[in-house]
Amino acid sequence: MTRSGVTFRAAVHSDLDILLPLMHCLQQDDPWSVPFHEERVRDTVRELLASPSAGCAFLIFQDELCIGYLVLSFDFSIEYGGKNAWIDELFVQREYRGSGVGSRAIDFAIQTTRQFGATVLHLEVNRGNPAIDLYRRFGFEDHDRRLLSKRIL
Repeated sequence: MTRSGVTFRAAVHSDLDILLPLMHCLQQDDPWSVPFHEERVRDTVRELLASPSAGCAFLIFQDELCIGYLVLSFDFSIEYGGKNAWIDELFVQREYRGSGVGSRAIDFAIQTTRQFGATVLHLEVNRGNPAIDLYRRFGFEDHDRRLLSKRIL
């Protein structure tokens, strides 16, 4: 499969029934560190789609077929010079991997990050995820840091 027919479209509320099955697929391939509760995820995606300052979601299409999604979220950092973007989630269906779709998605994320005025694009990747090679090819660097999280709610 070629990269030629790859396009991106901003997700809207009516896309929830497209996004959630793709998010389930991501969980099978590369699960989150917290349990996936569909209703909580549905509510969280609704909140994201209603809050452009928090981030945005995009559906990835190969020609007319939705084959994945990308979620960007935003924060602010003194260390990194202001507004930052994060690739919060990137998923491409297994049969389309290795065809350049992931590279197109990273290019799109970089361009979109610039359009939103962010100074840095970050991402997290689980150890052992083969996509780390893709990210490194795009110049993403490892840090000598650990992500620590405390669940508040």
